[in-house]
Formats: sequence, structure tokens, C-alpha cells
Amino acid sequence: MASVEIKEPQFSEIIDNNSIVLLDFWAEWCGPCKAYGPVYERVSEEFPDVVFGKIDTEAEPALAQSFNIRSIPTTVAFKDGIGVFIQPGALPEAALRDLVSKLGDLDMDEVRAEMEARTEDGTSGE
Repeated sequence: MASVEIKEPQFSEIIDNNSIVLLDFWAEWCGPCKAYGPVYERVSEEFPDVVFGKIDTEAEPALAQSFNIRSIPTTVAFKDGIGVFIQPGALPEAALRDLVSKLGDLDMDEVRAEMEARTEDGTSGE
């Protein structure tokens, strides 16, 4: 599947209804974003079961703010509706491919158990 432009109205639906979602926060004026775009697109073609979304920070400032995006490009990954990865900067093609593979192998029961343990310990950032 090629990458898709994501806007705020359908954001939650896309996250909730797909197992793995990658997001590329970008802007038209951003040189590194323009260099990362073709890499992101190429890798998206290799993983048809994964949603590769692109969020234009200029067109969707509320979404960018909700993720506290301070530099672009920034890659964010969700699995089963839970944010599991965020990294500013363009990822090399091999690293992006590796990230997608690792997301597929990620045990979400372990992730949920760890999140619950952190909440119970009071280390959830409160």
C-alpha cells in the first residue's frame, strides 16, 4: 500500500482500525522531509498490510501539537492502537524497513502489561 495523507477527522479511525500504523510528520518547505518522502514511499510499497500515513504539519497543526512534534520529519508508530515508537529525523531506508519488521514481531500483551505495571508503580509520568 502506498502512503496516505492523514487529516484529523479520520486520524482516530485509522489508528483504531489497523494493526500497524506508521506516521510521517512533514512539511512542504522541509528539505529533509523531501529527502525522506521517497524512502518512506518505497518502504510503504513493501508492506501492504501496514498503513503508512503522512501528516502535513502545516495543514494539521493540532495533530502535530498533540504529538509534541518539535522537528520534522518525525516518524511515529502505533501497534494495536498504542503508540510504541517516536523518533525525529529521517530514518535510513534499512532502519525504516527494520522498524516495520520489529513492529510485526512486537508482543503487545507484554507492552500492555508493562504499561499497567508502570501505572501501578506510579511511574507513568504523573
